[in-house]
Amino acid sequence: MSKKVWKPGTFIYPIPAVLVSSGDMEKSNILTVAWTGIINTNPATVYISVRPERYSYNLIKEFGEFAINLTTEKLAYATDWCGVRSGSKYDKFKEMKLTKEKANFIKAPLIKESPVSIECKVIDEKNYGSHTMFIAEVLSIDADEKYMDENGAFDISKCDLIAYANGGYYKLGKKIGKFGFSVEKKKKKNRKNS
Repeated sequence: MSKKVWKPGTFIYPIPAVLVSSGDMEKSNILTVAWTGIINTNPATVYISVRPERYSYNLIKEFGEFAINLTTEKLAYATDWCGVRSGSKYDKFKEMKLTKEKANFIKAPLIKESPVSIECKVIDEKNYGSHTMFIAEVLSIDADEKYMDENGAFDISKCDLIAYANGGYYKLGKKIGKFGFSVEKKKKKNRKNS
């Protein structure tokens, strides 16, 4: 066997590194979360997992909602800082010079500097030991127009999104394929006979 066996742990990488905003426009916080993902398509359902001792935990429980803000290379420093500092001691919006933006469907502020903010309403929670998983319905996706292409589609390649893996932050690379490309029929080149 060529693979080394390690004890069980969390080693599904890379994963998103997102900034989760919670509370309301007056009493808010930003928490860096790497344990997040999609659960369902219809209705659109996502999750975040948060340690109960985190300041944002009680804000999420109190308000029953939050926003997932995608992070970029420019937001890498703020992403790390918001993950190692407590909202009980710092106003993270102020400290990181991030702009609160009013959401359309939730009280929690969005982060204006994020290319995409996902407005979420908690529909369930599960306690799994070290973390509580907040399961949420997606109420809205707010995307910055500067990342739209000429057809009005969101061009994720313009964002310089980052991911988290084994203690590090990584800028995502170039697109190498699209869904279904492995089974797509090859286009035949038309050749003109001379």
